[in-house]
Amino acid sequence: MSGMENGVNTVTLRVNRFAPRAERARDRERGGSPFARKSSPFGDSGTSARRRPRGKQWLQDYTLNVRPEDTVLDCLLKIKRTIDPTLAFRYSCGHGMCGSDAVSINGTPTLLCTASVKDWAKPSNPTLVDDEGFRHTGDVSDIQENAVGAGDLGVIELAPLPGFPVQRDLIADIDQMLNQIRKLKPYLQAHGELATTADGKINAFEYLQNPQQLAKYELLSNCIACGTCEGSCPVYAGGEAFIGPAALIAASRFINDSRDGQANARMDAIDSADGIAACQSVRACTRECPRGIDVGEEIWQLIAQVKER
Repeated sequence: MSGMENGVNTVTLRVNRFAPRAERARDRERGGSPFARKSSPFGDSGTSARRRPRGKQWLQDYTLNVRPEDTVLDCLLKIKRTIDPTLAFRYSCGHGMCGSDAVSINGTPTLLCTASVKDWAKPSNPTLVDDEGFRHTGDVSDIQENAVGAGDLGVIELAPLPGFPVQRDLIADIDQMLNQIRKLKPYLQAHGELATTADGKINAFEYLQNPQQLAKYELLSNCIACGTCEGSCPVYAGGEAFIGPAALIAASRFINDSRDGQANARMDAIDSADGIAACQSVRACTRECPRGIDVGEEIWQLIAQVKER
């Protein structure tokens, strides 16, 4: 029985691997670059912690039997358990809720646990030019099927999330992104006065909202800080020149919350050269958001709010 008949196929995962070099004492003493920007309130590029790690880089192929509906995370777990226990990647829930397993798949930032093999496998040597020398621009599915063997789904290329230093293999260092979010105080800062009911009684534990007020920030509260928006952003580079879309979404979530009393202070914090002024409105950040947030539109609306104050 062939692989196609029993529903099992082969796929090759081409993984960009990285093993960091042990830090030497003189490297620690050298510190950061003397040319690094140190004035940004959002980036700590002048510190040694932001230096890009050095080490060995190489490509490694893993070929394994899979089902087309398997996720890329399923494949990596199989490799980890049965082929190569040294392969390093990050994951937690495995259901697209925690955002910890964001990587670059075929050059696109996305979550390992939501990417299926059938959607991401591509021919290793696709033949997209016909016999007369013209490039095929229509449906290439038939050509792709002929470019690989029977039961061979092709190749999936994996790399760490772009825009972040790599720690090991597919694990990116997202601490800078998380620090940027923390600096914008991503928690409710309610109005100073206690809420009261219609009859004047103190209602200290509840701040009521109507559905319209809730709708202004409800979708933004679904952000899981996975970093795919920042990995897609051509401006973001580890927070050294731009605070990044993830932090701006976190700020917008509370600026649009009617219960929060620090909207002006929050807008002051992002109204800087490294804040909203650095956004080029490319909107690449929107394309791969696993939670369905139109990140580019939300940032555009945030820019308008800051300018209209």
